[in-house]
Amino acid sequence: MTTHKNLLGGPDPTYLPENEEAYRLLGEESRSPAEVAAKYPTFSLAWAMLADDAFEAGRVVESYAYARTGYHRGLDALRRAGWKGHGPIPWDHRANRGFLRCLAALARAAGVIDEKDETERCWQFLKDSSAEAYTELKR
Repeated sequence: MTTHKNLLGGPDPTYLPENEEAYRLLGEESRSPAEVAAKYPTFSLAWAMLADDAFEAGRVVESYAYARTGYHRGLDALRRAGWKGHGPIPWDHRANRGFLRCLAALARAAGVIDEKDETERCWQFLKDSSAEAYTELKR
């Protein structure tokens, strides 16, 4: 992976570390997101998948809870990776997608349960972090 100096003076992009074992469990071993979240609770992608599954099944409050868990786990991971509370979190980096998906899932579920401020804050955070993720996930 090549990183480039930000010529505008803003923070450098943050890249979360990969968890190859968690990806393998989801892919090759076809483990459920719940099993992967239980084994790797810091792996935001599993929480995002749980949030999406619950939302699609009409369990919005459950979706909100899963998304919030993955979001907070992702914030912790971002801080460990050097993130200072703002700056780019590139969508094209696979390990960042779990956090970004949790952020979108949180915004989506918050909108359904009428948490207007939370909805707007999360969508703006997503847009500020990754315009590409915002375009991809805000449907």
